[in-house]
Amino acid sequence: MKEIKRDVYLNKIIEKRENGLIKIITGIRRCGKSYLLDPLFKNYLLESGVKEDHIIKLDLDERKNNKFLDPDQLDQYIRDLIKDNDQYFLILDEIQKVEDFESVLNGFLHIRNLDVYVTGSNSKFLSSDIITEFRGRGDEVRIHPLSFSEFYSAFNGTKEEAWEQYVVYGGLPRILSFKNEVEKSEYLKNLFEKTYLDDIVERNNVQRVDVLDAVVNILASSIGSLTNPNKLSNTFESSGFKDVSVNTITSYINYLQDSFLIEKATRYDVKGKKYIQTPYKFYFSDIGLRNCRLNFRQQEETHIMENIIFNELLYRGYNVDVGVVEIREGDDKKQVEVDFVCNQYNKRYYIQSALSLPTREKTIQEERPLMNIPDNFKKIIVVKDDIKSWISEEGISIVGLKEFLLNPNSMDL
Repeated sequence: MKEIKRDVYLNKIIEKRENGLIKIITGIRRCGKSYLLDPLFKNYLLESGVKEDHIIKLDLDERKNNKFLDPDQLDQYIRDLIKDNDQYFLILDEIQKVEDFESVLNGFLHIRNLDVYVTGSNSKFLSSDIITEFRGRGDEVRIHPLSFSEFYSAFNGTKEEAWEQYVVYGGLPRILSFKNEVEKSEYLKNLFEKTYLDDIVERNNVQRVDVLDAVVNILASSIGSLTNPNKLSNTFESSGFKDVSVNTITSYINYLQDSFLIEKATRYDVKGKKYIQTPYKFYFSDIGLRNCRLNFRQQEETHIMENIIFNELLYRGYNVDVGVVEIREGDDKKQVEVDFVCNQYNKRYYIQSALSLPTREKTIQEERPLMNIPDNFKKIIVVKDDIKSWISEEGISIVGLKEFLLNPNSMDL
């Protein structure tokens, strides 16, 4: 297997180098957090002139390092390795295995020539509220499963072959090492059941595992569809679950979000410039995990394509909402949807996802929500067809899906 390029994240870590904070690498399990720090970041340090004995690396899940799970022994061991006033770099993998690891890390902040980087992958460290454990002393780098461009960079095959694999089995890095579909399917199913869901149940003391399973299945079946806990509660009632409260469903959804298994997209009123709290949409952080949960059945191209575009936008560092635009039809008003409103600093893009634009009529239909947005930010329609990008008569950019995913400048074509 070729080396997986993760330059976007590597550059983020490099930018945070020696900033006086604990660099905390978070993300769903098996998405490549450890690989990012070693070998990628470690090799960067060596190539930039850092001496190898000034890079301290401990894999705390290895048996030989069990003694360092004691916080006092770990603390003393690290301090004893710092022999001079030159800069040292500390990489701790699976830090959550150390009891009271928060106080240990906070103590390291007082060592002026020690730059600290940590990862963790149990239910506690996967939680999105981990940064609060360090009371403003941590700097998070969020890692996602492989984008399509990262996946393709390490794939042995054509672009089309890479896409056929990615759209079904997703972007968890280890997928690239399996030789056949059976191995990939079993890996994803076991990971979902034995790692992700077990973590959630353990961390949150979930009593109704059957309800959690059902929530996951419903969300997997309805990616890109508007929903809310009340709507899900009605679905549960119609399925025979009479004793499941809205509060329970809300809690279970929050657990899934905290584990980074799913992401929520809130609706945003573009003209009114305000958020609409409910309903909202959910997307899976990895499309392969979503597909395996449904035994690779519901392969709706439109929803899967939308989910992959959403993940790509997060990978590029955008805050992503679902747009709502009010339009007038004669004397009536109605709301139409813009798939994604993407914000990053002073930049904004409006993006629609469409399988194809075979006719002028279909193009006008997809453009309609975008044409009713009262500002001049870039408007884009991404189509599944492998086309050369073009500009419509209304000034809207039409971009093919693979070009959108593979070209880092595709939003500015």
